[in-house]
Amino acid sequence: MQATVTYLDGVRFEAESRGFRVICDQPAAGGGEDCGMSPPEFLLVSLGTCAGYYALQYLKTRSLPTDGLSVRVEATKALGPARLDSFRIEVQIPELEERHREGVLRAVKSCLVHNTLLHAPRIDTVLTTAVAAQS
Repeated sequence: MQATVTYLDGVRFEAESRGFRVICDQPAAGGGEDCGMSPPEFLLVSLGTCAGYYALQYLKTRSLPTDGLSVRVEATKALGPARLDSFRIEVQIPELEERHREGVLRAVKSCLVHNTLLHAPRIDTVLTTAVAAQS
């Protein structure tokens, strides 16, 4: 997997992956124009859509109803270092038997993003210098 993030102006960036593009910005209070989600909001969206996908797959493979499936993700901020700390994933599902409710919960907990956050990945950060275009 790969994504490329390019600075636009102000505090806005454009992120691209597999040909899809999104704008990332900051709220006005953070010096932005509020024309896109902030990086922490993208993280919440990533976790929520991943959880939703895993719940959907569980329901679909068992021919269970999917109407009303939705996911809400909340997080609190912490300091020292600044980060998102406590996450809450609330998955709303149609009325199901208890065994399927437990199955959906197991499926959601096996989501790739959920597991990535639970098991801290190695992150290598490197700096490179842009080469000036020659005329």
